[in-house]
Amino acid sequence: MKKKLPLIAVFFLLLLNLHACSREKKEDPAFKVPESDNPVCGDTIIEASIADARILIPILASDGASGQICSLVFNGLVKYDKNLILTGDLAQSWEIKDNGLTIIFHLKQGVKWHDGMPFSAQDVKFTYEKLIDPNVATPYSGDFEKVQQVEIIDEYTLKIDYKEPFSPGLASWAMNIMPKHLLENEDMNNTAFGRNPVGTGPYKFSKWKTQDVIILTANDEYFEGRPFIDRYIFRIIPDSATMFLELQNLSIDFMGLSPLQYVRQVNALFFEKNYQKFRYQGFNFTYLGYNLKDPLFADARVRQALNYAVDKNEIIDGVLLGTGTVCTGPFAFRSWAYNDKVNPAAYDPEKAQELLRQAGWVLNQSGILEKEGRIFEFTIITNQGNEERKRAAEIIQKRLDKVGIKVKIKVIEWSAFINEFINKRNFDAVLLGWSLSLDPDIFDIWHSSKTREGEFNFISYSNEEVDKLLERGRREFDQEERKKIYNRIHEIIYEEQPYMFLYNPNSLPIINKRFKGIEVAPAGISHNFIKWYVPENEQKYITR
Repeated sequence: MKKKLPLIAVFFLLLLNLHACSREKKEDPAFKVPESDNPVCGDTIIEASIADARILIPILASDGASGQICSLVFNGLVKYDKNLILTGDLAQSWEIKDNGLTIIFHLKQGVKWHDGMPFSAQDVKFTYEKLIDPNVATPYSGDFEKVQQVEIIDEYTLKIDYKEPFSPGLASWAMNIMPKHLLENEDMNNTAFGRNPVGTGPYKFSKWKTQDVIILTANDEYFEGRPFIDRYIFRIIPDSATMFLELQNLSIDFMGLSPLQYVRQVNALFFEKNYQKFRYQGFNFTYLGYNLKDPLFADARVRQALNYAVDKNEIIDGVLLGTGTVCTGPFAFRSWAYNDKVNPAAYDPEKAQELLRQAGWVLNQSGILEKEGRIFEFTIITNQGNEERKRAAEIIQKRLDKVGIKVKIKVIEWSAFINEFINKRNFDAVLLGWSLSLDPDIFDIWHSSKTREGEFNFISYSNEEVDKLLERGRREFDQEERKKIYNRIHEIIYEEQPYMFLYNPNSLPIINKRFKGIEVAPAGISHNFIKWYVPENEQKYITR
């Protein structure tokens, strides 16, 4: 029997007067779920997150929570399918000409923005213009600065000319497209649209209560067919222990488990009866990044010493409980660009101490490293709500203490963490993670030109050879040649240690068993989210 949402949720929800549920995709008959599965519309999915979104303007959304919501509200011209192959999204088809110097996009017709206005080539050109506008604080401009011009052929055809061959060019157009008619007269850095977005995606924005909940509702007019699940609720629960209690109370349907929860806490009969859990290698890694503007970290020997002083396997075994692998560089472990010939440095505190001595650091009478009157001490900052990062920081703190380095740990609420510390470069060292794109282009993270406030090279890394290789990698279309380029980048960055590369964690989602149609694929499980459904006799929440 269906039941109404708890009072706390009812307070935030709007009841919908939904149209008939139609899920047939016009372009691809294979999109249809087999009739034997008997998919129906209805119900609500409640996903939990430790962090709130920061802003819902796609070209400014640099954090995971904002990106996740934007991915449901907006579309790009292209997207990756379940097998990590680029396919059309807002683009029906495309042509690549002149050895990659030109891409002609043919857009899908009949697509509408959530306010009913038609989507057209004008919106694509507008989005491009904002991406390269120096007055817009976007971290994504690097991919689009290579464009010579965007020419509108007609309302549904665009010609993109590049200054030089640009291999990530096609993939870069997975960038979410924004509505010109709503934003052309707005200040992108300060517009109400950031909290009330209008897209073309499968879900429409409904409500946002800061640090509490974001609510989306199914788009009846979605061009790939209406999602089966009527409503998506993104609940912000900053404490992982509290989030797990909500899971036990059946108050949330979907969350990422911690390794401890995955390995030891969800094997009871209750969870086996009510939930389905998954484990797969993600496209992400966790690292300790140093502020390279701080003289403390200017010497590569010091950074190498720190790497030798910390046992990464201790972190993987003690914090991840084996649900991860040692990371050696700036690519996801299962990326074709990952250099498996780069071996992780062994845990060797004696080697660490020798490198520190070479760099001029000596132990004082208190057993603390000192150089020219300065004590070797610094603070690691990390974000609130991620217990694994906090525990990893504690292991790093303990191991560095063994070689005479004093470390403090500061845990900061996500919004302040990004705005007041990362963007303003107000940190000694930061423990964070990167979720990477499937194309190995990492220009925006590592090129020396990408160090402005709001951009991704916030540690201020600069290496002339890496800059040149990053630029070459963007001009090369042959994957084997690109692999050589990125393998060399991998070698250099691991040698220089601007990050202490820690681990590639596994993705460990858990989802209520009433949700059907979930398909594990190389892209993970969310690639077909609009096909998920709940059989009518298992639906929990009344939405109409």
